[in-house]
Amino acid sequence: MIRSRRLVHAAVGGVVALSCTVLTAPAQAAPGVDEPAGTVRLATEKRVTVDYPWAGASGFQYRPGTTSVTTVDYPDAIPPAHAGPDDPATGTDVVNTRDGQRVIQKHRSTGVTATVTIPTGQAYRAAVGWSVLTMDATGALHMLRTVDGTLTVDTPVTGFPAGARPVLYRTGGSVGRLAIVYALDGKTSVGLVDLSDGAFRTYVTGDTATPQLAFNDRWLVADWKAIRVDGAPGTEPTALTSTDAQLEAVVGDQLLIGNPTFVLGGTEAALTARSLVTGASTTVLPSSFGGIGPTLDGGALATAGPSSLDWNIHRITPDGSGGLTTAEVAEVPAAATGVQGLAVAGGELFLYGATPGASLRYSSFQLDAAGRPSGPQTRRGPGLSPSTCLTGDAACPQLEALGDGRVSHLWTSETGQESVVTVGLDTTTVLSAPTDGDSRGRAGGGTGRYVLYNGGSGKQRVVDFPRAATAGETVLTRDRTAAAVWGQTLWAPGSTQGQVTGRNLKTGTTTTVTTGAPCVPTDIQAVNAWLYWSCGSSAGVYDRATNRKITVPADLGPARLADGFLLRENRTTHELLLTDFHTGTATTRTLVGLPATDQNTGGSNGRWAVDRFGGPVAYLDGTYGEVSIVPSGVPTSPLAQMEAQVHSPSVIGKSFPWAPVWQLNKPSTWTLTLTDAFGKTVRTLTGASTGAAVRPAWDGTTDSGGGTTGGTYTWKLTAHPRDDQGPDLTLTGTMTLG
Repeated sequence: MIRSRRLVHAAVGGVVALSCTVLTAPAQAAPGVDEPAGTVRLATEKRVTVDYPWAGASGFQYRPGTTSVTTVDYPDAIPPAHAGPDDPATGTDVVNTRDGQRVIQKHRSTGVTATVTIPTGQAYRAAVGWSVLTMDATGALHMLRTVDGTLTVDTPVTGFPAGARPVLYRTGGSVGRLAIVYALDGKTSVGLVDLSDGAFRTYVTGDTATPQLAFNDRWLVADWKAIRVDGAPGTEPTALTSTDAQLEAVVGDQLLIGNPTFVLGGTEAALTARSLVTGASTTVLPSSFGGIGPTLDGGALATAGPSSLDWNIHRITPDGSGGLTTAEVAEVPAAATGVQGLAVAGGELFLYGATPGASLRYSSFQLDAAGRPSGPQTRRGPGLSPSTCLTGDAACPQLEALGDGRVSHLWTSETGQESVVTVGLDTTTVLSAPTDGDSRGRAGGGTGRYVLYNGGSGKQRVVDFPRAATAGETVLTRDRTAAAVWGQTLWAPGSTQGQVTGRNLKTGTTTTVTTGAPCVPTDIQAVNAWLYWSCGSSAGVYDRATNRKITVPADLGPARLADGFLLRENRTTHELLLTDFHTGTATTRTLVGLPATDQNTGGSNGRWAVDRFGGPVAYLDGTYGEVSIVPSGVPTSPLAQMEAQVHSPSVIGKSFPWAPVWQLNKPSTWTLTLTDAFGKTVRTLTGASTGAAVRPAWDGTTDSGGGTTGGTYTWKLTAHPRDDQGPDLTLTGTMTLG
């Protein structure tokens, strides 16, 4: 059983989510322990909202939420031959930094600097490009600029209405103009300061106290009214059809509109553009919201992407023919979210964590044969409602990765009744099986189609999810004892002390082995030919392949059996101990050091998990949202079939293919051939296992694309172990179509 854990953590600003990282040293590990093969960090699905402290001609700065600022340079930016306050147009690449009564100006691509000194009696109001706007004690506005980089020249702003009260200063897609929103006589107006000479002109007047606005060197749009900034005095603005979205920027002749307040269910916000010349509307970026804004060189930046794992900043510029071009210029790392459960099986690491909307979801990372992360975070089910946790249960819900691409957990309703739930083969399907009112149970293990449930009523159930295609069904109910499921066999104490009996869940036949246990075991686990038993004060492993009886340590509480080794946790020293017994002699070593600050008290299985299907060990390494992976170093068993579901369908097609399942004991690559009654090969399929399960799908077509007829077909499956340990596995059989 693998149990999730609830962390007591404070989210630390600046933590971002990494899809995968290969470490060169273990995190918080004791000397002599194994180094992780890699780490993963569970990323929240909430796409990060960014703002842009500065955005100019050579690059930009962005800030996700409350984290630190990141600077991005455009690789194709070409510095001008000359830059300085004497050439205001080069201000598109100037960063202004205020320091008391001084404003430090730096041209990023050339390194040219200037310092504007604000005269005594004036107060800073805004800065853009090489210009600084101030106000004196009388309410008069001034434009400041340097000569020779140090001498400040003060140009009074003219044309600003007497008695007007500025309420907002705004920069936009221009270094030649700066917007001022002001109130006068009960009205709110918007105008622009021409920074070439300090002249102010009012363009839009209305009743909105804080009108939306966007502008560049051609256009001003305020309160959904548009006007050319070079229009003749007295020109009236043109009213635009308003929406519930925001005026984000003007790029060329295009008004960018985004971040609507309402979006239809099942859809996402998009960034659109409306031509201020023709009125035509286009979609600039789908799935775009949050960080959208103008750049000093007349362009814009916008975040867009289908998920937090593919969330990018795009640069939007005029295309020279009245339209727009977009280019992806930066990836926004997703923020980490806490891991509330982990399980690993068949080279797949499942992590359970929060999603937006107060739900939870399983995500996974693919691991290669060495335990290294080999793919991005992937959704493995829909958002799930939280399970009701038992009082004092620090690990909730309980998880079990089944080795066939799915993970199972117990879900407890508000009334305390439990169901066994499986997810994982797609992003939408949830299959469940009720326990007929049982509660306060525990997940006793499971592999492939079978999940073992230990009910609080004292009953034990084996729940079957055949081919993961239907809801679960209880196929066996018995009194609760120590038990384990591996493949299609349920292992439980026999009738005589020291015996363990295996029951075939399909045929009902039994087999009994004598393990040498001096008691009726209180814990039984099964992996391949290995049977683990524990009496509390003594424990051992019985090798069914060689009939060897191996004594293993019995201290330190619950243990977890894997292929050829046993894992235990020393809660005092915070060490994860690996006992290797694959040779017939047990030797124990420290595998990893676990964080001493971990708050989980739910036992040894809330902090780490082991891949029973020939894979590595995963553990919470103390960094928020992060899991490290370390190989066991123990050789794996030969590739073998654990269970198979090969059915004969009446009809097959693209929407309803023949979909057998061969549950193997470790990941593989495979080839499946189908031959007809005349021995002719009609179809060859290849692929890689899902977890450790081979899941082909044949739609009835031949290799040449033709159709097939009903009849008996011979199949041959050849599977090669992904870890290259041991020989290939070959299985054959027949299926009847029709």
